[in-house]
Amino acid sequence: MNQPSDFVSAKQAVKLLGVRLPTLYAYASRGLVTSVPSGEGRARLYARADLLRLRARRDARGGHAAVASGALRWGEPVLESSITEIGASGPRYRGQWAVELARQGTPFESVCALLWAGSLPAERPEMRSTVPVARSAGATTWVERLLCVAPTLAPGDPLCAPLANAGQLVRTLAVALAPDPRRAASAARASTVARAALASFGVEATERRVAGVEQALVLCADHELNVSAFAARVVASAGATLPACITAALAAFSGPAHGAASDRVEALLDEVGSPARARAVLAERVRRGEALAGFGHPLYPAGDPRGAQLLALARARATLARPPRLKVLEAVVRAMHAAEQPAPNLDAGLVAVRIALGLPVGAASALFALGRSAGWIAHALEQREQGFLLRPRARYVAR
Repeated sequence: MNQPSDFVSAKQAVKLLGVRLPTLYAYASRGLVTSVPSGEGRARLYARADLLRLRARRDARGGHAAVASGALRWGEPVLESSITEIGASGPRYRGQWAVELARQGTPFESVCALLWAGSLPAERPEMRSTVPVARSAGATTWVERLLCVAPTLAPGDPLCAPLANAGQLVRTLAVALAPDPRRAASAARASTVARAALASFGVEATERRVAGVEQALVLCADHELNVSAFAARVVASAGATLPACITAALAAFSGPAHGAASDRVEALLDEVGSPARARAVLAERVRRGEALAGFGHPLYPAGDPRGAQLLALARARATLARPPRLKVLEAVVRAMHAAEQPAPNLDAGLVAVRIALGLPVGAASALFALGRSAGWIAHALEQREQGFLLRPRARYVAR
């Protein structure tokens, strides 16, 4: 009862915004507020996150304090960056569309170089790796393994280390996904980051799997000031080492509202069980005013292009003819579309790729973290170049 519903009624929406019903309907018709059927006649429910973002933008016009407050809730931009721009067609890395880079088979290492240095190299850069000294005994998830190892990666390297050192950090993170020394040694011998990840997962690096993982890593590489990237920038602004910045980003990533979203998609598929139950489960979720994990994104009212690309990739590269679990996910996608619900996002797409390529459960969040490490490094380097401490102020409010 203490958790706000993801969707609210029209009456609650107009109260939240302080507007009349026609204004709310206009916002919805323009795509500024996501609305879905309530299941009761013609009434609709409205996305709370969209309403709060609209209110923050309106309040931002009221003065400096309101601008600062609204900026922290999907509001106005808070700093300048030359790394990634987000548009209706998805993110653009240094001016190049991420979806197109993935479709063209651009190597992940080349995308790393694009994010870090500003241009695509003519050939795939070589990234050397080492077997991490720290062991992750007791860690039960891929992200926990990375959190155990990240603080020990080249701890003496300054943040402004050569880009080759940044590449070594990414490769070593791929090795750190391995649950045991044997897999880690195999991953360290792999020729690319994608192949190293597959070795850590313990699956054969077929060309189909390698190409699929490569695309997933490219689409995950950066997404502007997401929670983990901003955490990396905050730590970088204090002059911390690059491994410390990656550790901070991983800590933020580990939260259920960020990197663990794909795990909730897996739980949703367990709940649905079979394609025939997709509509019933969806209807019950809508009745309770709950959003489905893996669907919808505040920055993509018309649908997340990254999720669409990964679902297409999963259908094209399935190791079996439509694995049963992929059929369940596709049935959920169809049911969501039929009910005018939000489209699948990156998290649903990563789970689809995991299933299609026959990767172990949990690999979706691991690929997300490994791919996003490229962006964490880019933001850390850029923040250090900008040379100021990120230290916002709080407005004291008596309780």
